[in-house]
Amino acid sequence: MASDVRIKLLLECTECKRRNYTSHKNRRNTTAKLELSKYCPWDKKHTPHREVKI
Repeated sequence: MASDVRIKLLLECTECKRRNYTSHKNRRNTTAKLELSKYCPWDKKHTPHREVKI
């Protein structure tokens, strides 16, 4: 099934450890943990956000 390939995930700020964003990724194409630079409203700056399990 095609719906089993894409998974839902949470992005957690590496500095304040709050879970600010949700995203999707293709499990087959992206096996490593996702890391994006996103805006953290508590730190009031752009910080790296890493994938965590839901």
